[in-house]
Amino acid sequence: MKRLLIMSMLVMALTACMSAASGGGEYSQLPKHEFRGAWMHIIGQGQYAKMNPDQMREYLIGQLDLLQRANCNAVIWQIRPQADAAYPSDLEPWSRWLTGEPGKAPVPSWDPLQFMIDQTHKRGMELHAWINPYRVTSSEDDKPAPGHIYYEHPEWFLKYADGKLYFDPGLPECRDFIDTVVRDILVRYDIDALHMDDYFYPYPVTGVDFPDSTSYNMYGLGWDRNDWRRHNVDLLIEQLHNTIQEVKPWVRFGISPFGIWRNKSSDPDGSETNGLQCYDALYADCPKWTAEGWVDYMVPQLYWELEHKAASDLVLMHWWNDHANGRHMYYGQALNNVMSHQDIADEGGDPSNPTQLDHKLRLQRAMEHVHGVTWWPGYTITSNFKGALDSLASKQTCRPALIPAYTWLDSEKPHRVHDLKVKKVAGKKCLVWRAHDTDDLMQQAVRYVVYRFPKGKKGSLDNAGAILAITGETSFVLPDGGNGQWQYAVTALDRCWNESDPAWR
Repeated sequence: MKRLLIMSMLVMALTACMSAASGGGEYSQLPKHEFRGAWMHIIGQGQYAKMNPDQMREYLIGQLDLLQRANCNAVIWQIRPQADAAYPSDLEPWSRWLTGEPGKAPVPSWDPLQFMIDQTHKRGMELHAWINPYRVTSSEDDKPAPGHIYYEHPEWFLKYADGKLYFDPGLPECRDFIDTVVRDILVRYDIDALHMDDYFYPYPVTGVDFPDSTSYNMYGLGWDRNDWRRHNVDLLIEQLHNTIQEVKPWVRFGISPFGIWRNKSSDPDGSETNGLQCYDALYADCPKWTAEGWVDYMVPQLYWELEHKAASDLVLMHWWNDHANGRHMYYGQALNNVMSHQDIADEGGDPSNPTQLDHKLRLQRAMEHVHGVTWWPGYTITSNFKGALDSLASKQTCRPALIPAYTWLDSEKPHRVHDLKVKKVAGKKCLVWRAHDTDDLMQQAVRYVVYRFPKGKKGSLDNAGAILAITGETSFVLPDGGNGQWQYAVTALDRCWNESDPAWR
Protein backbone atom coordinates (compact mmCIF):
# COMPACT_ATOMS: atom_id res chain seq x y z
CA MET A 1 0.00 0.00 0.00
CA LYS A 2 2.82 2.37 0.91
CA ARG A 3 4.65 1.70 -2.38
CA LEU A 4 1.44 2.27 -4.36
CA LEU A 5 1.00 5.62 -2.61
CA ILE A 6 4.57 6.65 -3.42
CA MET A 7 4.17 5.65 -7.08
CA SER A 8 0.92 7.60 -7.24
CA MET A 9 2.63 10.69 -5.83
CA LEU A 10 5.48 10.37 -8.35
CA VAL A 11 3.02 10.24 -11.23
CA MET A 12 1.17 13.29 -9.85
CA ALA A 13 4.42 15.22 -9.57
CA LEU A 14 5.49 14.31 -13.11
CA THR A 15 2.05 15.30 -14.44
CA ALA A 16 2.22 18.65 -12.63
CA CYS A 17 5.64 19.39 -14.08
CA MET A 18 4.59 18.50 -17.64
CA SER A 19 1.50 20.66 -17.25
CA ALA A 20 3.60 23.60 -16.09
CA ALA A 21 5.99 23.08 -18.98
CA SER A 22 3.28 23.09 -21.61
CA GLY A 23 1.30 25.94 -20.12
CA GLY A 24 4.04 28.45 -19.36
CA GLY A 25 3.20 29.76 -15.93
CA GLU A 26 5.28 30.67 -12.91
CA TYR A 27 7.34 27.47 -12.76
CA SER A 28 7.91 26.87 -16.47
CA GLN A 29 11.41 28.37 -16.45
CA LEU A 30 13.10 26.44 -13.66
CA PRO A 31 16.89 26.13 -13.94
CA LYS A 32 18.33 23.12 -15.70
CA HIS A 33 21.42 23.22 -13.47
CA GLU A 34 20.86 23.46 -9.72
CA PHE A 35 22.23 21.61 -6.71
CA ARG A 36 19.36 20.37 -4.53
CA GLY A 37 20.72 18.62 -1.49
CA ALA A 38 19.22 17.21 1.71
CA TRP A 39 21.05 16.54 4.95
CA MET A 40 20.22 13.21 6.59
CA HIS A 41 21.79 13.11 10.05
CA ILE A 42 21.86 10.10 12.33
CA ILE A 43 23.00 11.78 15.57
CA GLY A 44 19.99 12.44 17.76
CA GLN A 45 17.78 10.29 15.52
CA GLY A 46 16.41 7.50 17.72
CA GLN A 47 14.52 5.64 15.03
CA TYR A 48 17.53 3.84 13.55
CA ALA A 49 18.55 2.01 16.74
CA LYS A 50 15.04 0.55 16.97
CA MET A 51 15.22 -1.02 13.50
CA ASN A 52 16.70 -4.28 12.30
CA PRO A 53 18.66 -4.11 9.01
CA ASP A 54 15.64 -5.04 6.87
CA GLN A 55 13.51 -2.36 8.51
CA MET A 56 16.25 0.22 8.14
CA ARG A 57 16.72 -0.54 4.46
CA GLU A 58 12.98 -0.21 3.86
CA TYR A 59 12.90 3.04 5.82
CA LEU A 60 15.84 4.52 3.89
CA ILE A 61 14.32 3.51 0.55
CA GLY A 62 11.13 5.31 1.55
CA GLN A 63 13.10 8.41 2.54
CA LEU A 64 14.98 8.45 -0.77
CA ASP A 65 11.77 7.92 -2.74
CA LEU A 66 10.27 11.02 -1.12
CA LEU A 67 13.42 13.11 -1.59
CA GLN A 68 13.41 12.07 -5.24
CA ARG A 69 9.82 13.24 -5.49
CA ALA A 70 11.08 16.69 -4.45
CA ASN A 71 13.78 16.31 -7.16
CA CYS A 72 16.65 16.38 -4.69
CA ASN A 73 19.80 15.37 -6.55
CA ALA A 74 22.20 14.93 -3.63
CA VAL A 75 21.90 13.29 -0.22
CA ILE A 76 24.34 14.34 2.50
CA TRP A 77 24.40 11.22 4.68
CA GLN A 78 26.04 11.39 8.10
CA ILE A 79 28.55 8.56 8.48
CA ARG A 80 30.85 9.80 11.28
CA PRO A 81 29.00 11.97 13.82
CA GLN A 82 31.45 11.53 16.71
CA ALA A 83 34.60 9.66 15.67
CA ASP A 84 32.50 6.57 15.04
CA ALA A 85 31.27 4.88 11.87
CA ALA A 86 27.95 4.21 10.14
CA TYR A 87 29.79 1.65 8.03
CA PRO A 88 32.20 -1.26 8.74
CA SER A 89 35.54 0.23 9.81
CA ASP A 90 38.78 -1.11 11.25
CA LEU A 91 39.64 2.41 12.43
CA GLU A 92 36.59 3.48 14.41
CA PRO A 93 33.72 1.68 16.19
CA TRP A 94 30.17 1.33 14.97
CA SER A 95 28.01 4.32 15.81
CA ARG A 96 25.49 3.89 18.60
CA TRP A 97 23.11 6.09 16.62
CA LEU A 98 22.60 3.17 14.22
CA THR A 99 22.75 0.18 16.54
CA GLY A 100 21.81 1.58 19.96
CA GLU A 101 25.13 0.72 21.61
CA PRO A 102 28.61 2.18 20.96
CA GLY A 103 30.75 -0.28 19.05
CA LYS A 104 27.95 -2.78 18.49
CA ALA A 105 27.78 -4.08 14.91
CA PRO A 106 24.39 -4.55 13.25
CA VAL A 107 22.97 -8.07 13.24
CA PRO A 108 22.87 -9.49 10.67
CA SER A 109 25.88 -7.66 9.28
CA TRP A 110 25.38 -5.10 6.53
CA ASP A 111 26.91 -1.87 5.22
CA PRO A 112 24.59 1.16 5.43
CA LEU A 113 27.02 3.44 3.55
CA GLN A 114 27.30 1.08 0.59
CA PHE A 115 23.53 0.68 0.59
CA MET A 116 23.02 4.45 0.47
CA ILE A 117 25.57 4.82 -2.32
CA ASP A 118 23.82 2.13 -4.38
CA GLN A 119 20.35 3.53 -3.79
CA THR A 120 21.22 7.17 -4.51
CA HIS A 121 23.22 6.33 -7.62
CA LYS A 122 20.40 4.14 -8.92
CA ARG A 123 18.18 7.22 -8.72
CA GLY A 124 20.71 9.48 -10.45
CA MET A 125 21.46 11.24 -7.14
CA GLU A 126 24.80 11.90 -5.45
CA LEU A 127 25.93 10.58 -2.08
CA HIS A 128 27.97 13.01 0.00
CA ALA A 129 29.65 11.31 2.96
CA TRP A 130 29.28 13.62 5.95
CA ILE A 131 31.85 13.48 8.74
CA ASN A 132 32.43 15.56 11.85
CA PRO A 133 36.19 15.96 12.27
CA TYR A 134 36.89 16.62 15.96
CA ARG A 135 33.86 15.68 18.08
CA VAL A 136 34.16 12.36 19.99
CA THR A 137 31.29 12.37 22.51
CA SER A 138 27.94 14.12 22.55
CA SER A 139 27.39 14.68 26.29
CA GLU A 140 28.99 14.54 29.71
CA ASP A 141 27.85 10.94 30.23
CA ASP A 142 28.79 9.73 26.75
CA LYS A 143 31.90 7.52 26.57
CA PRO A 144 33.91 6.31 23.56
CA ALA A 145 33.22 2.71 22.63
CA PRO A 146 35.65 -0.04 23.66
CA GLY A 147 38.51 -0.19 21.17
CA HIS A 148 38.27 3.49 20.29
CA ILE A 149 41.54 5.26 19.46
CA TYR A 150 40.90 7.36 22.59
CA TYR A 151 42.04 4.51 24.82
CA GLU A 152 45.24 4.02 22.83
CA HIS A 153 46.12 7.74 22.69
CA PRO A 154 44.31 9.61 25.47
CA GLU A 155 46.84 12.43 25.06
CA TRP A 156 45.25 13.32 21.72
CA PHE A 157 41.96 14.33 23.32
CA LEU A 158 40.62 17.25 25.35
CA LYS A 159 37.48 17.61 27.44
CA TYR A 160 35.83 21.01 27.16
CA ALA A 161 33.45 22.80 29.53
CA ASP A 162 30.48 21.48 27.54
CA GLY A 163 31.35 18.03 28.88
CA LYS A 164 32.32 16.62 25.48
CA LEU A 165 35.56 15.04 24.29
CA TYR A 166 37.33 16.41 21.22
CA PHE A 167 40.42 15.61 19.21
CA ASP A 168 42.98 18.33 19.90
CA PRO A 169 43.12 20.26 16.58
CA GLY A 170 46.62 21.50 17.47
CA LEU A 171 48.23 18.04 17.29
CA PRO A 172 49.56 16.81 13.93
CA GLU A 173 48.80 13.25 15.08
CA CYS A 174 45.10 14.08 15.26
CA ARG A 175 45.07 15.58 11.78
CA ASP A 176 46.88 12.52 10.45
CA PHE A 177 44.38 10.14 12.06
CA ILE A 178 41.39 12.03 10.65
CA ASP A 179 43.12 12.00 7.28
CA THR A 180 43.61 8.24 7.56
CA VAL A 181 39.88 7.79 8.20
CA VAL A 182 39.03 9.89 5.14
CA ARG A 183 41.54 8.02 2.98
CA ASP A 184 39.97 4.72 4.03
CA ILE A 185 36.51 5.98 3.02
CA LEU A 186 37.81 7.21 -0.33
CA VAL A 187 39.58 3.95 -1.16
CA ARG A 188 36.69 1.69 -0.20
CA TYR A 189 33.62 3.63 -1.33
CA ASP A 190 32.39 5.32 -4.49
CA ILE A 191 31.27 8.51 -2.76
CA ASP A 192 30.65 11.66 -4.76
CA ALA A 193 31.81 14.12 -2.12
CA LEU A 194 33.24 14.41 1.36
CA HIS A 195 31.24 16.83 3.51
CA MET A 196 31.85 18.55 6.85
CA ASP A 197 29.54 20.89 8.70
CA ASP A 198 30.12 23.68 11.23
CA TYR A 199 31.66 21.71 14.11
CA PHE A 200 35.35 22.65 14.12
CA TYR A 201 36.60 24.00 17.44
CA PRO A 202 33.60 23.61 19.77
CA TYR A 203 30.94 26.26 20.13
CA PRO A 204 32.24 28.37 23.03
CA VAL A 205 31.02 28.13 26.59
CA THR A 206 30.84 31.69 27.92
CA GLY A 207 33.92 32.61 29.89
CA VAL A 208 35.72 29.27 29.40
CA ASP A 209 38.59 28.94 26.93
CA PHE A 210 39.33 25.72 25.09
CA PRO A 211 41.97 23.81 27.14
CA ASP A 212 44.69 23.45 24.50
CA SER A 213 47.64 25.01 26.39
CA THR A 214 49.78 21.87 26.06
CA SER A 215 49.61 21.72 22.27
CA TYR A 216 49.88 25.51 22.01
CA ASN A 217 53.10 25.43 24.04
CA MET A 218 54.41 22.68 21.75
CA TYR A 219 53.42 24.10 18.37
CA GLY A 220 51.99 27.60 18.76
CA LEU A 221 54.66 29.72 20.38
CA GLY A 222 55.19 32.87 18.36
CA TRP A 223 51.59 32.77 17.11
CA ASP A 224 48.64 34.75 18.35
CA ARG A 225 46.60 31.93 19.92
CA ASN A 226 43.47 32.58 17.86
CA ASP A 227 45.46 32.78 14.61
CA TRP A 228 47.18 29.51 15.57
CA ARG A 229 43.84 27.80 16.09
CA ARG A 230 42.62 28.98 12.68
CA HIS A 231 45.89 27.75 11.20
CA ASN A 232 45.28 24.31 12.71
CA VAL A 233 41.89 24.05 11.01
CA ASP A 234 43.41 25.35 7.76
CA LEU A 235 46.04 22.60 7.91
CA LEU A 236 43.36 19.92 8.26
CA ILE A 237 41.30 21.30 5.37
CA GLU A 238 44.35 21.52 3.12
CA GLN A 239 45.53 18.03 4.07
CA LEU A 240 42.13 16.47 3.33
CA HIS A 241 41.98 18.32 0.01
CA ASN A 242 45.38 16.94 -0.95
CA THR A 243 44.37 13.40 0.01
CA ILE A 244 41.18 13.60 -2.06
CA GLN A 245 43.13 14.87 -5.05
CA GLU A 246 45.63 12.05 -4.67
CA VAL A 247 43.14 9.20 -4.23
CA LYS A 248 40.05 10.21 -6.24
CA PRO A 249 40.39 13.66 -7.82
CA TRP A 250 36.76 13.73 -8.97
CA VAL A 251 35.44 13.57 -5.40
CA ARG A 252 34.38 17.00 -4.19
CA PHE A 253 35.10 18.49 -0.80
CA GLY A 254 32.28 20.52 0.71
CA ILE A 255 31.95 22.51 3.92
CA SER A 256 28.80 23.82 5.62
CA PRO A 257 29.87 26.59 8.01
CA PHE A 258 27.90 28.60 10.50
CA GLY A 259 26.12 31.34 8.56
CA ILE A 260 28.07 34.36 9.81
CA TRP A 261 31.76 34.62 8.92
CA ARG A 262 32.32 37.95 10.70
CA ASN A 263 30.14 40.91 11.58
CA LYS A 264 30.99 44.23 9.97
CA SER A 265 31.60 45.63 13.46
CA SER A 266 34.58 43.25 13.69
CA ASP A 267 35.78 43.38 10.09
CA PRO A 268 35.05 45.85 7.24
CA ASP A 269 34.54 42.85 4.95
CA GLY A 270 32.00 41.27 7.29
CA SER A 271 28.21 41.24 6.99
CA GLU A 272 25.71 43.69 8.46
CA THR A 273 24.83 41.22 11.20
CA ASN A 274 25.24 40.90 14.95
CA GLY A 275 25.82 37.28 15.91
CA LEU A 276 28.35 34.58 16.65
CA GLN A 277 31.24 34.66 14.17
CA CYS A 278 32.64 31.38 12.91
CA TYR A 279 36.02 33.06 12.27
CA ASP A 280 36.38 34.10 15.92
CA ALA A 281 34.33 31.49 17.83
CA LEU A 282 34.96 28.30 15.83
CA TYR A 283 38.28 29.36 14.26
CA ALA A 284 36.94 28.60 10.79
CA ASP A 285 38.11 31.02 8.09
CA CYS A 286 35.73 29.57 5.50
CA PRO A 287 36.18 32.03 2.60
CA LYS A 288 39.92 31.34 2.73
CA TRP A 289 39.31 27.67 1.94
CA THR A 290 37.53 28.40 -1.33
CA ALA A 291 39.97 31.19 -2.22
CA GLU A 292 42.85 28.72 -1.79
CA GLY A 293 41.03 26.09 -3.89
CA TRP A 294 40.94 23.57 -1.03
CA VAL A 295 37.13 23.34 -0.95
CA ASP A 296 34.88 22.75 -3.95
CA TYR A 297 31.59 23.96 -2.52
CA MET A 298 30.36 25.95 0.45
CA VAL A 299 26.95 25.57 2.13
CA PRO A 300 26.59 28.41 4.65
CA GLN A 301 23.87 27.64 7.16
CA LEU A 302 21.39 30.44 6.53
CA TYR A 303 18.87 29.19 9.03
CA TRP A 304 17.23 32.53 9.83
CA GLU A 305 14.22 34.26 8.35
CA LEU A 306 14.71 37.00 5.76
CA GLU A 307 13.87 39.78 8.22
CA HIS A 308 15.80 38.47 11.26
CA LYS A 309 17.09 41.48 13.21
CA ALA A 310 20.52 40.11 14.19
CA ALA A 311 21.16 37.79 11.23
CA SER A 312 18.93 38.62 8.29
CA ASP A 313 18.94 35.91 5.64
CA LEU A 314 18.40 38.66 3.09
CA VAL A 315 21.67 40.29 4.13
CA LEU A 316 23.59 37.02 4.42
CA MET A 317 22.44 35.66 1.06
CA HIS A 318 23.95 38.69 -0.65
CA TRP A 319 27.13 38.53 1.46
CA TRP A 320 27.89 34.89 0.68
CA ASN A 321 27.10 35.43 -3.01
CA ASP A 322 29.86 38.05 -3.03
CA HIS A 323 32.33 35.66 -1.34
CA ALA A 324 32.02 32.50 -3.44
CA ASN A 325 35.60 32.81 -4.73
CA GLY A 326 34.93 30.89 -7.93
CA ARG A 327 33.65 27.76 -6.22
CA HIS A 328 30.10 26.49 -5.95
CA MET A 329 27.83 28.12 -3.38
CA TYR A 330 24.75 26.29 -2.11
CA TYR A 331 22.60 27.91 0.57
CA GLY A 332 21.70 25.75 3.56
CA GLN A 333 18.11 26.45 4.59
CA ALA A 334 16.24 25.21 7.68
CA LEU A 335 13.02 24.14 6.03
CA ASN A 336 10.93 24.33 9.21
CA ASN A 337 11.96 28.00 9.54
CA VAL A 338 11.31 28.69 5.86
CA MET A 339 7.82 27.20 6.07
CA SER A 340 6.96 28.89 9.39
CA HIS A 341 7.61 32.53 8.51
CA GLN A 342 5.41 34.77 6.39
CA ASP A 343 7.03 36.38 3.39
CA ILE A 344 8.20 40.00 3.39
CA ALA A 345 7.87 42.69 0.73
CA ASP A 346 11.60 43.43 0.40
CA GLU A 347 13.23 42.53 -2.94
CA GLY A 348 10.08 41.33 -4.65
CA GLY A 349 8.49 39.35 -1.84
CA ASP A 350 4.78 38.79 -1.26
CA PRO A 351 3.62 39.48 2.33
CA SER A 352 0.42 37.50 1.68
CA ASN A 353 2.47 34.31 1.19
CA PRO A 354 2.45 32.30 4.45
CA THR A 355 5.96 30.92 3.80
CA GLN A 356 9.30 32.25 2.53
CA LEU A 357 9.98 29.23 0.30
CA ASP A 358 9.25 30.92 -3.03
CA HIS A 359 11.03 34.13 -2.10
CA LYS A 360 14.25 32.50 -0.91
CA LEU A 361 14.55 30.26 -3.96
CA ARG A 362 13.81 33.15 -6.34
CA LEU A 363 16.42 35.30 -4.62
CA GLN A 364 19.20 32.74 -4.79
CA ARG A 365 18.37 31.78 -8.38
CA ALA A 366 18.88 35.43 -9.36
CA MET A 367 22.31 35.56 -7.70
CA GLU A 368 25.27 35.17 -10.02
CA HIS A 369 27.45 32.98 -7.79
CA VAL A 370 24.82 30.79 -6.10
CA HIS A 371 24.34 27.32 -7.54
CA GLY A 372 21.74 25.63 -5.37
CA VAL A 373 20.22 24.82 -2.01
CA THR A 374 20.54 22.21 0.73
CA TRP A 375 17.60 21.48 3.01
CA TRP A 376 18.01 20.96 6.75
CA PRO A 377 17.04 18.37 7.58
CA GLY A 378 15.92 16.04 4.82
CA TYR A 379 13.44 14.53 7.29
CA THR A 380 11.49 17.81 7.16
CA ILE A 381 10.88 17.22 3.47
CA THR A 382 9.95 13.56 3.86
CA SER A 383 7.50 14.37 6.69
CA ASN A 384 5.90 17.00 4.41
CA PHE A 385 6.20 19.64 7.13
CA LYS A 386 3.53 22.28 6.47
CA GLY A 387 3.23 20.95 2.91
CA ALA A 388 6.90 21.48 2.03
CA LEU A 389 7.20 18.28 -0.01
CA ASP A 390 3.94 18.95 -1.86
CA SER A 391 5.06 22.48 -2.70
CA LEU A 392 8.56 21.50 -3.87
CA ALA A 393 7.27 18.56 -5.93
CA SER A 394 4.54 20.53 -7.71
CA LYS A 395 6.09 24.00 -7.91
CA GLN A 396 9.54 25.20 -6.88
CA THR A 397 11.52 22.07 -7.86
CA CYS A 398 8.96 20.17 -9.91
CA ARG A 399 11.50 19.11 -12.53
CA PRO A 400 14.79 17.27 -12.23
CA ALA A 401 17.94 19.39 -12.39
CA LEU A 402 21.57 18.62 -13.16
CA ILE A 403 24.15 19.59 -10.59
CA PRO A 404 26.31 22.34 -12.10
CA ALA A 405 29.57 20.94 -13.47
CA TYR A 406 32.74 21.18 -11.39
CA THR A 407 34.79 22.46 -14.29
CA TRP A 408 37.95 23.22 -12.27
CA LEU A 409 38.19 19.47 -11.60
CA ASP A 410 37.26 18.38 -15.13
CA SER A 411 35.74 20.26 -18.06
CA GLU A 412 35.83 17.54 -20.75
CA LYS A 413 32.44 16.13 -21.68
CA PRO A 414 32.03 12.34 -21.92
CA HIS A 415 31.27 10.43 -25.13
CA ARG A 416 27.65 10.17 -26.15
CA VAL A 417 25.72 6.96 -25.54
CA HIS A 418 25.08 4.56 -28.41
CA ASP A 419 22.60 1.87 -29.47
CA LEU A 420 19.70 3.98 -28.22
CA LYS A 421 16.46 2.15 -28.99
CA VAL A 422 12.98 1.40 -27.73
CA LYS A 423 12.34 -2.18 -26.67
CA LYS A 424 10.09 -4.14 -24.38
CA VAL A 425 11.52 -5.04 -21.00
CA ALA A 426 9.36 -7.05 -18.58
CA GLY A 427 6.30 -6.17 -20.64
CA LYS A 428 6.96 -2.41 -20.64
CA LYS A 429 8.28 -0.19 -23.41
CA CYS A 430 11.63 1.22 -22.41
CA LEU A 431 14.39 3.34 -23.79
CA VAL A 432 17.66 1.37 -23.58
CA TRP A 433 21.20 2.45 -24.45
CA ARG A 434 24.85 1.63 -23.96
CA ALA A 435 27.60 3.79 -22.52
CA HIS A 436 30.91 4.39 -24.25
CA ASP A 437 33.67 2.20 -22.83
CA THR A 438 36.67 4.06 -21.40
CA ASP A 439 39.39 3.45 -18.85
CA ASP A 440 39.51 7.17 -18.01
CA LEU A 441 37.62 7.36 -14.72
CA MET A 442 37.06 11.09 -15.18
CA GLN A 443 35.22 10.47 -18.46
CA GLN A 444 33.18 7.45 -17.47
CA ALA A 445 29.43 7.89 -17.77
CA VAL A 446 27.87 7.47 -14.33
CA ARG A 447 24.46 9.08 -14.88
CA TYR A 448 22.16 9.76 -17.81
CA VAL A 449 19.60 12.43 -18.68
CA VAL A 450 16.44 11.47 -20.56
CA TYR A 451 14.71 14.25 -22.54
CA ARG A 452 11.36 14.18 -24.36
CA PHE A 453 10.16 16.41 -27.21
CA PRO A 454 7.12 16.40 -29.53
CA LYS A 455 7.81 14.16 -32.50
CA GLY A 456 9.40 15.97 -35.44
CA LYS A 457 10.73 18.83 -33.29
CA LYS A 458 14.24 18.54 -31.93
CA GLY A 459 13.90 20.91 -29.03
CA SER A 460 16.67 22.53 -27.04
CA LEU A 461 18.45 20.56 -24.35
CA ASP A 462 18.63 23.83 -22.40
CA ASN A 463 14.91 23.44 -21.69
CA ALA A 464 14.63 21.94 -18.20
CA GLY A 465 10.97 21.20 -18.91
CA ALA A 466 12.00 18.55 -21.42
CA ILE A 467 13.86 16.46 -18.81
CA LEU A 468 11.98 13.30 -17.90
CA ALA A 469 14.60 11.82 -15.59
CA ILE A 470 18.17 11.69 -14.40
CA THR A 471 19.07 8.08 -13.75
CA GLY A 472 21.98 5.84 -12.94
CA GLU A 473 20.48 3.03 -15.05
CA THR A 474 20.94 2.41 -18.78
CA SER A 475 17.22 2.03 -19.38
CA PHE A 476 14.11 4.06 -18.70
CA VAL A 477 10.45 3.04 -18.71
CA LEU A 478 8.52 5.32 -21.07
CA PRO A 479 5.72 6.98 -19.05
CA ASP A 480 3.35 7.15 -22.02
CA GLY A 481 3.91 3.55 -23.08
CA GLY A 482 5.91 4.69 -26.11
CA ASN A 483 2.81 5.70 -28.08
CA GLY A 484 4.77 7.34 -30.89
CA GLN A 485 3.89 10.96 -30.17
CA TRP A 486 7.35 11.79 -28.84
CA GLN A 487 11.00 11.65 -29.66
CA TYR A 488 13.69 11.23 -27.06
CA ALA A 489 17.25 12.28 -26.41
CA VAL A 490 19.66 10.71 -23.94
CA THR A 491 22.90 12.27 -22.73
CA ALA A 492 25.64 10.94 -20.48
CA LEU A 493 27.01 12.67 -17.38
CA ASP A 494 30.51 12.08 -16.04
CA ARG A 495 31.52 12.23 -12.38
CA CYS A 496 31.88 16.02 -12.49
CA TRP A 497 28.51 16.53 -14.23
CA ASN A 498 29.84 17.39 -17.66
CA GLU A 499 27.14 16.47 -20.17
CA SER A 500 27.74 14.64 -23.45
CA ASP A 501 26.23 15.37 -26.83
CA PRO A 502 22.78 13.76 -27.20
CA ALA A 503 21.78 10.53 -28.86
CA TRP A 504 18.32 10.78 -30.46
CA ARG A 505 15.53 8.25 -30.95
